[in-house]
Amino acid sequence: MLHDLQSRNNARPRSKALFEEAAGLMPGGVNSPVRAFASVGGTPVFMKRGNGAYLWDEDGNRYIDYITSWGPAIVGHAHPEVLKAINDAAADGLSFGTPTARESVLAHKIIDAMPAIEMLRLVSSGTEACMSALRVARAFTGRTKILKFEGCYHGHADMLLVKAGSGAATLGLSGSPGVPESTAQHTLTAHFNDVEQLKEIFSANHEAIAAVIVEPIIGNAGFIRPLPGFYEALKNLCDEHGTILIFDEVMTGFRVAHGGYQSLCGIKPDMTVLGKVIGGGMPVGAYGGRRDIMSLVAPSGPVYQAGTLSGNPVAVACGIKTLEILSRPGAYETLSARSSQLVHGFKSAAEDFGIPLTVDFEGGMFGFFFAKDAVRNYEDAKRTNLETFKTFFQLMLDDGIYLAPSAFEAGFLSLAHTEADIDSTVQAARRAFKSIGENATKKAGR
Repeated sequence: MLHDLQSRNNARPRSKALFEEAAGLMPGGVNSPVRAFASVGGTPVFMKRGNGAYLWDEDGNRYIDYITSWGPAIVGHAHPEVLKAINDAAADGLSFGTPTARESVLAHKIIDAMPAIEMLRLVSSGTEACMSALRVARAFTGRTKILKFEGCYHGHADMLLVKAGSGAATLGLSGSPGVPESTAQHTLTAHFNDVEQLKEIFSANHEAIAAVIVEPIIGNAGFIRPLPGFYEALKNLCDEHGTILIFDEVMTGFRVAHGGYQSLCGIKPDMTVLGKVIGGGMPVGAYGGRRDIMSLVAPSGPVYQAGTLSGNPVAVACGIKTLEILSRPGAYETLSARSSQLVHGFKSAAEDFGIPLTVDFEGGMFGFFFAKDAVRNYEDAKRTNLETFKTFFQLMLDDGIYLAPSAFEAGFLSLAHTEADIDSTVQAARRAFKSIGENATKKAGR
C-alpha cells in the first residue's frame, strides 16, 4: 500500500498532471464539487474507463468501484445489453425535439413500479426534477413555503441550497452565496427523524407550507434511515395541513427496491422525484405524482416547464434497458446480499481492531460512519470521526478500492460486483483498520 501524498502522486502521475491542467480551466479543477477530494486530501483520480464493477484510471490502476457514477451504473459499467440499446438508439439519431415512442415505454415502467405516480414528466437531471416538482406543488396549493431536512440535497436550485448535504456538507457550506435572502426565506428546515420539531414547525406555519421534500433514506449526509413511525407522522401532518409530500427518490428509486423506498415503508407520497438509475448513466430525471397535481403542468395546465433534451431517445433507451435488467428474477436479492456482505464485513473487521463503526444498507445502497452510536440526522453525522474516514478512504484508494471521497455520501454497488469483489474489499478494509488501529496505539503511547 501507498502511505503518503508523494507516493500516491508517483503512482498516479497522469491524474496529477490532468488535475493541474483542469484547475486552470474549471473551478477547483472539477465539474462537481465532491470530485475535488477537498475533504479527503490528495489529488482526484481521473478515470479513463469502466467495465463491470471496475474502474481504470489514466495511469492504468484498477479499482473496485463503490460509487457506480453516484448510483446510476447499477447493472455495472459498460453492460453489453445497455451499450447495444444506446448504440441502436443513437444510430437512429441523437435527439429530435419531438415525442418518441420510447418515452412512453419508460413512463410505463416507472408508473407500473410506483403506484403513487399516476402521471410523470421526464427531464434531464435530478436538480431539474426537484425544482419543477416544487414549482408544481406551490401552484397546486397556492402557497410559497417549502420544508426540507438538514443534510438532504435536492439539487442546486436557489430555494434548495439551504442546509444541504452532499458537496455542500463536504465543503462545510450551510448555504451558498448568490442565493437571495428573499428566496431562502421561503425554505424552512428541520432535523430528520424529529417528529416533535415537525409538529412545532407545522403549528407555527399553519396552512403556509406548500410542500415537504425529503430523501426517504438520506444519502447526501451519509446513509441515514428514518426511525420507525417517522414517515407515518410526517404523512399525517402533511395530510392534516394540506401540504404536498414529495419523496426525492433520485438515489433510492430502483436502487433500494424495484418500487423505491416508498414500496418498503408503505407511505404513498403525493409526488415523487427520480433520476440516476432511470437513466442508467445517461442524463435523465423525472417528477410525477397524483394526476390532479400533475395536470397543472403545461401544456395541460398553467405551470410552465420545458427542456430541449427532455426524454431524448438515447438516454431513454439506456434507462429502459437498465430497468429491464433490474426486473429480472433475483436482481434485488443479489444487490442486498452483496451490500450485507460488504457492510457486515466492514463492521467485523473494525471491531477486531477496536475501531467504532456503524453500518447500514438497503438494496444496493449502503453507508458507514466512524462512530459508536447510530447516526439519526445530519447533526449526528457531523459529529462522527471525519479524520478517521479521511485516513480510511486514502488507505482503501491506495489498495484499489474506490469509495465516495466524502464521509457525507452513501455508497453504491452493482449487479456486477461478485462475492470475490466484496471479499477483496473487506480484506482491504481489514488492512486499513489494522493500520489505523496501530497508529492510534502509537499516539496513545506518546
